[in-house]
Amino acid sequence: MKVTLNVLFLIFTLLSCQESKEPSAQEIVDLAIASAGGDVIENASIHFKFRDYYYRARRENGLRTFERCTDEACMAQQDILKPDGEFVRFRESVNTPIPDSMKTKYGNSVNSVHYFSVLPYGLNDPAVTKTYVDKAKVKGRTYHRIKVTFAQEGGGEDYDDNYMYWIDTEDYSVDYLAYNYQVNEGGTRFREAYNERFVNGVRFVDYNNYKPAEQYPPLTALDSLFENNALQLLSKIELENPEVQVCPEC
Repeated sequence: MKVTLNVLFLIFTLLSCQESKEPSAQEIVDLAIASAGGDVIENASIHFKFRDYYYRARRENGLRTFERCTDEACMAQQDILKPDGEFVRFRESVNTPIPDSMKTKYGNSVNSVHYFSVLPYGLNDPAVTKTYVDKAKVKGRTYHRIKVTFAQEGGGEDYDDNYMYWIDTEDYSVDYLAYNYQVNEGGTRFREAYNERFVNGVRFVDYNNYKPAEQYPPLTALDSLFENNALQLLSKIELENPEVQVCPEC
């Protein structure tokens, strides 16, 4: 795991001021975002391929535009989620009308991929509530377990989903996450990060995506189920060829 000197200094300063007191959920998430390149992400253009689509994100001065394209040049079909949340689709550079009901569905799909691509960036959004749970060991390493929920206002259609993040106590990397969801008959997932790499200071990972036998086990039970090989591997979530260009050149 890579941690910049600035992040190490931030960790040392924070913990030395806290004496024996554990850092708060907010402080842990701040450190996790910093260690993953959050200061770069907030003013950068990020491109990657995920499954059959090409994705482009531009974040600058607090605004963000997310794109999903069927070809690398974004000419055949280009979906755009604008800073104000409006979804538009272009086919061969021509604006294509989309029913309002489908705009929400497509917009959520685009947003979800971009959101997961740069986690834990995004966990400081106004709709997010973070709660410190405890510490737990997974594969011999110690992690802070942080529960994340969302307010209905600003939390999207899936605001009632619950998340758990396992954040390394030493380098503040997010190595595991779990969540439950209510749509499509509902369920629970556990993700194990692997293939960590840094591109221009931004951390990218792929995930092994697991499913428990029980539909809604406690999220705190999933690390034990994982270590006991009691989870079913459903899929691999792999980002191909991530690129990062820092603004204003982005």
